[in-house]
Amino acid sequence: MGKRDDLIAKYADDLKTKCGMTPDMDLLTKVTIGCGPAIYNADASTVAGSQESELETVKNNFLIKKLGLADSPELMDAIHAAIETYGKSERNKFRAVFYYLLVKHFGKEAVYK
Repeated sequence: MGKRDDLIAKYADDLKTKCGMTPDMDLLTKVTIGCGPAIYNADASTVAGSQESELETVKNNFLIKKLGLADSPELMDAIHAAIETYGKSERNKFRAVFYYLLVKHFGKEAVYK
C-alpha cells in the first residue's frame, strides 16, 4: 500500500470511530484524490474548525467552486454540522474526511463519479 492508501485507511477509520458512519470507500478515495497534494502537508491536510477564515475558504473553494453550490447561509450551517459530526473537541479534522461529510450532506456524490 502506498502513502495515499494509508491515509485513506486512516480517514475511513475516522469516519467509523469519530463520525459513527460506514464510509463509501469509492467516494472517500475520490474525495481524497480531489484534495490533491494537500493531504501530504501537515497543515493543509486538516481543517481548523475554530477559524472563521478557514471555514470561509472551505465554503468558497470547496462548496461553491468544487460542488457548484450557490452561496447561502445553509452552506455555513452544513460546515458547522460537519464540525459537530466530527466532534468539536477533535483537533485534527482531516480535510478529506471533512469534505466527504459535506459531499454526503449535500448529496453531491455525482461530482466524483
